[in-house]
This record gives sequence, C-alpha cells and structure tokens, in this order.
Amino acid sequence: QVQLVESGGGLVQPGGSLRLSCAASGHTFSAYAVGWFRQAPGKEREFVAAISVNGANRYYADSVKGRFTISRENAKNTVDLQMNSLKPEDTAVYSCASRTGVFSMSVFITTSEYDYWGQGTQVTVSS
Repeated sequence: QVQLVESGGGLVQPGGSLRLSCAASGHTFSAYAVGWFRQAPGKEREFVAAISVNGANRYYADSVKGRFTISRENAKNTVDLQMNSLKPEDTAVYSCASRTGVFSMSVFITTSEYDYWGQGTQVTVSS
C-alpha cells in the first residue's frame, strides 16, 4: 500500500524558515516523480514545486522561486521542501504527491498528473 506522510509544518514568523519532509512507504520512491502543492483556506490547491525521478530537474511556481528548494534523498525515501523567507501568503496546508516518471527527467505540475497524495501538513506564517 502506497503511503505518503508529510512532516515539518508549524507556526513561523514572517521571514523565517521551515523544512518540510515527505516520507514514502509501499513503493520505491526513487522511481517516482514528486511534487509539493498547497491549499489555503477558500482557495484551490496550487502547485509549489516538483522534482524529477533522477533529481536533475526541478520546477517551481513563480511565487516561491528563489525562496523554496525541493530536494530528494532516494536512499531515505524522502523528498524535502526547504522554505526560506516565508511570507504570510505562504500560509496553507502543504501536501506532497507522487507518480511514476515517464522519463527520468520529467516533472509534473498539475494535480491530475499525480497518483498518490499525503494528508498534508499545516504551515502558518504569522507574527
């Protein structure tokens, strides 16, 4: 059974940092492309960042480019999202998702392209 579990969320002041982690079980994470999405209250889920199977390709939403970094450690079956210079508008529930990569360098940025989802972790940016 494929399972994704996010961790690392919490309350942080504007300008602060958080590191989210997505841990996988039930499948060989190294064969899957992974994405992070977020959903704020009253808004649709939106793409944040994605990483290819081989980790060579990364793609970011314009709103987080230069502040967030996605990375993967296949040996640990984890994909992390380092979030720096956080803003109040980054407040949302962050979820990771995975799918098999068509090609090792493919990245996917829409929710419909992913097969498996975690439950999410709350990130609140507030003073």
